Amino acid sequence: MPHVEIKCFSGRTEEQKKECAERVVEVIAETLGCKTTSVSVAIKDIPEESWKEQVWDKSIVPDDQYLYKRPEYNCD
Repeated sequence: MPHVEIKCFSGRTEEQKKECAERVVEVIAETLGCKTTSVSVAIKDIPEESWKEQVWDKSIVPDDQYLYKRPEYNCD
C-alpha cells in the first residue's frame, strides 16, 4: 500500500537508514491506518552537487501540488 521514497545527501550509515525506515513505517501505519507489513520505504543517496538536477528539478518543483511539507529553501 503506501510506498515512501526518501532522497537525501550521501553520508548516512546503513544503521541510520534502517532506523529511519522503521520509524517512518510506524508513523505511516499509525497515521494512515494500515499494517506495517503494507508499507515500503526506499532511501536513495543523492550527491549534494546533484541535488538541484536530480531532486529539486525532477521531484520537488513538478510535484509542488502534492507536497504537504514544502522545503524551507530553494535552489533558484
